[in-house]
Amino acid sequence: MAQKDRAEVRRAVHKRIRRKVSGSAERPRLTIYRSLNHIYAQIIDDVEGRTIAAASTTEKDLRGGTGGNIDAAVRVGRAIAERALSQGIEQVVFDRGGYRYHGRVKALADAAREGGLNKNELKVEAAEAGQQDEQQQQAAQAGQEQ
Repeated sequence: MAQKDRAEVRRAVHKRIRRKVSGSAERPRLTIYRSLNHIYAQIIDDVEGRTIAAASTTEKDLRGGTGGNIDAAVRVGRAIAERALSQGIEQVVFDRGGYRYHGRVKALADAAREGGLNKNELKVEAAEAGQQDEQQQQAAQAGQEQ
Protein backbone atom coordinates (compact mmCIF):
# COMPACT_ATOMS: atom_id res chain seq x y z
CA MET A 1 0.00 0.00 0.00
CA ALA A 2 1.41 3.37 -1.00
CA GLN A 3 1.90 5.94 1.72
CA LYS A 4 0.23 9.32 1.41
CA ASP A 5 2.21 12.44 2.13
CA ARG A 6 1.00 15.03 4.62
CA ALA A 7 -0.17 17.50 1.95
CA GLU A 8 -2.28 14.85 0.25
CA VAL A 9 -3.93 13.92 3.55
CA ARG A 10 -4.63 17.61 4.27
CA ARG A 11 -6.24 18.03 0.84
CA ALA A 12 -8.48 15.00 1.48
CA VAL A 13 -9.54 16.36 4.87
CA HIS A 14 -10.20 19.78 3.33
CA LYS A 15 -12.32 18.18 0.63
CA ARG A 16 -14.34 16.36 3.30
CA ILE A 17 -14.80 19.62 5.24
CA ARG A 18 -15.89 21.50 2.11
CA ARG A 19 -18.75 19.03 1.59
CA LYS A 20 -20.22 20.32 4.85
CA VAL A 21 -19.02 23.95 5.01
CA SER A 22 -20.28 26.48 2.48
CA GLY A 23 -20.40 30.26 2.56
CA SER A 24 -23.32 32.43 1.55
CA ALA A 25 -23.83 36.16 1.10
CA GLU A 26 -25.17 36.47 4.67
CA ARG A 27 -22.50 34.26 6.23
CA PRO A 28 -19.49 33.80 3.94
CA ARG A 29 -16.65 31.34 4.50
CA LEU A 30 -13.41 32.41 6.20
CA THR A 31 -10.81 30.07 4.76
CA ILE A 32 -7.18 29.67 5.76
CA TYR A 33 -4.13 28.50 3.88
CA ARG A 34 -0.97 27.96 5.86
CA SER A 35 2.45 27.52 4.31
CA LEU A 36 5.76 27.15 6.04
CA ASN A 37 6.62 30.85 5.72
CA HIS A 38 3.22 32.58 5.38
CA ILE A 39 -0.44 32.41 6.32
CA TYR A 40 -3.31 33.52 4.12
CA ALA A 41 -6.98 34.20 4.93
CA GLN A 42 -9.87 34.87 2.56
CA ILE A 43 -13.55 35.54 3.05
CA ILE A 44 -15.44 33.87 0.21
CA ASP A 45 -19.07 33.96 -0.92
CA ASP A 46 -19.48 30.47 -2.39
CA VAL A 47 -22.86 31.24 -3.97
CA GLU A 48 -21.36 33.90 -6.25
CA GLY A 49 -17.86 32.39 -6.23
CA ARG A 50 -16.40 35.73 -5.18
CA THR A 51 -13.66 36.67 -2.73
CA ILE A 52 -14.96 39.46 -0.51
CA ALA A 53 -11.83 40.18 1.54
CA ALA A 54 -8.32 38.78 1.83
CA ALA A 55 -5.26 39.23 4.00
CA SER A 56 -1.89 37.52 4.15
CA THR A 57 1.60 37.93 5.53
CA THR A 58 2.88 38.57 2.01
CA GLU A 59 1.38 42.09 2.16
CA LYS A 60 3.81 44.85 3.09
CA ASP A 61 1.77 46.26 5.98
CA LEU A 62 1.23 42.79 7.55
CA ARG A 63 4.77 41.57 7.07
CA GLY A 64 6.83 41.16 10.20
CA GLY A 65 10.05 39.35 10.94
CA THR A 66 8.48 36.18 9.59
CA GLY A 67 5.04 35.21 8.39
CA GLY A 68 5.18 31.69 9.72
CA ASN A 69 4.49 32.24 13.42
CA ILE A 70 1.58 32.90 15.77
CA ASP A 71 2.21 36.67 15.93
CA ALA A 72 1.85 36.88 12.15
CA ALA A 73 -1.37 34.84 12.29
CA VAL A 74 -2.77 37.27 14.87
CA ARG A 75 -1.92 40.24 12.61
CA VAL A 76 -3.67 38.56 9.66
CA GLY A 77 -6.70 37.67 11.80
CA ARG A 78 -7.14 41.26 12.95
CA ALA A 79 -6.70 42.55 9.40
CA ILE A 80 -9.23 40.14 7.89
CA ALA A 81 -11.76 41.04 10.61
CA GLU A 82 -11.27 44.75 9.96
CA ARG A 83 -11.67 44.30 6.19
CA ALA A 84 -14.76 42.11 6.62
CA LEU A 85 -16.43 44.61 8.94
CA SER A 86 -15.74 47.40 6.44
CA GLN A 87 -17.60 45.29 3.84
CA GLY A 88 -20.52 44.86 6.26
CA ILE A 89 -19.82 41.23 7.21
CA GLU A 90 -20.15 40.32 10.88
CA GLN A 91 -20.78 36.55 10.72
CA VAL A 92 -18.60 33.99 8.94
CA VAL A 93 -18.30 30.23 8.69
CA PHE A 94 -14.78 29.13 9.64
CA ASP A 95 -13.00 26.76 7.24
CA ARG A 96 -9.75 25.53 8.77
CA GLY A 97 -8.57 24.25 5.39
CA GLY A 98 -7.77 20.73 6.52
CA TYR A 99 -5.36 21.93 9.19
CA ARG A 100 -5.75 21.07 12.85
CA TYR A 101 -7.40 23.81 14.91
CA HIS A 102 -4.20 24.51 16.78
CA GLY A 103 -1.34 27.01 16.80
CA ARG A 104 -1.40 29.50 13.94
CA VAL A 105 -4.86 28.46 12.73
CA LYS A 106 -6.38 28.91 16.19
CA ALA A 107 -4.53 32.21 16.71
CA LEU A 108 -5.90 33.60 13.44
CA ALA A 109 -9.47 32.54 14.28
CA ASP A 110 -9.27 33.98 17.80
CA ALA A 111 -7.84 37.27 16.52
CA ALA A 112 -10.63 37.50 13.94
CA ARG A 113 -13.20 37.00 16.72
CA GLU A 114 -11.52 39.63 18.87
CA GLY A 115 -11.52 41.92 15.83
CA GLY A 116 -15.31 41.73 15.67
CA LEU A 117 -16.22 38.66 13.58
CA ASN A 118 -18.70 36.20 15.15
CA LYS A 119 -19.07 38.21 18.35
CA ASN A 120 -21.58 35.71 19.73
CA GLU A 121 -18.94 32.92 19.65
CA LEU A 122 -16.62 35.00 21.82
CA LYS A 123 -19.35 35.36 24.44
CA VAL A 124 -20.09 31.61 24.39
CA GLU A 125 -16.40 30.76 24.88
CA ALA A 126 -16.15 33.17 27.81
CA ALA A 127 -19.23 31.60 29.43
CA GLU A 128 -17.82 28.09 28.95
CA ALA A 129 -14.49 29.16 30.45
CA GLY A 130 -16.34 30.61 33.45
CA GLN A 131 -18.23 27.35 33.95
CA GLN A 132 -14.99 25.36 33.80
CA ASP A 133 -13.40 27.65 36.39
CA GLU A 134 -16.38 27.16 38.71
CA GLN A 135 -16.20 23.39 38.30
CA GLN A 136 -12.47 23.39 39.05
CA GLN A 137 -13.02 25.50 42.17
CA GLN A 138 -15.80 23.18 43.36
CA ALA A 139 -13.58 20.14 42.78
CA ALA A 140 -10.73 21.78 44.68
CA GLN A 141 -13.06 22.60 47.60
CA ALA A 142 -14.40 19.05 47.63
CA GLY A 143 -10.82 17.73 47.70
CA GLN A 144 -9.93 19.98 50.65
CA GLU A 145 -12.98 18.86 52.64
CA GLN A 146 -11.94 15.21 52.46
